[in-house]
Amino acid sequence: MSKFSLLTLIIILSMNISGYSQKAEVKAAFLEKWNNSSAYLIEMAEQIPDSSMEYRPTSRQMTIREQLLHIRSNMLWLGDTYFNTNDVKSPNKENPSSKQELVLALKESFKRVATLVEASDPARLQEEVEFFAGPKTRLQILNLLQDHVTHHRGQLIVYMNLLNIEPPRYSGW
Repeated sequence: MSKFSLLTLIIILSMNISGYSQKAEVKAAFLEKWNNSSAYLIEMAEQIPDSSMEYRPTSRQMTIREQLLHIRSNMLWLGDTYFNTNDVKSPNKENPSSKQELVLALKESFKRVATLVEASDPARLQEEVEFFAGPKTRLQILNLLQDHVTHHRGQLIVYMNLLNIEPPRYSGW
């Protein structure tokens, strides 16, 4: 093999390894943020009194309970639809009846998504998948997962402030 061919092979291999490494770094960064986001939302949910779970600022908005259930169902839907390669059955999707059960269900759902993403092949992040808003990559689905939680968590912070409950200090990074 000539020096040129060997050098070309080394460059191609290093580019492939580098690309894989960058995708693995994206996944690791998502998981770190996801776990911190989970801790932050759970702390908020635990801080809200049971008596405030049916609070809604206006008739157009979801209650606190509905916000938390919506966050949970979206996580399970996106995680199972786009990252479950083993067809492992999703956790019980029935609505928990008490606040304590809801907080536990949220914890389990965050862990479920983390487990599915952790087990996924980083190379698949650039694969396009069918989505109701048009084709998206799995990386875009990861971003949507986080963004959706952030959106509804922001709404819950407003609810807490309206109830004169001081939200926990931000720690979602």
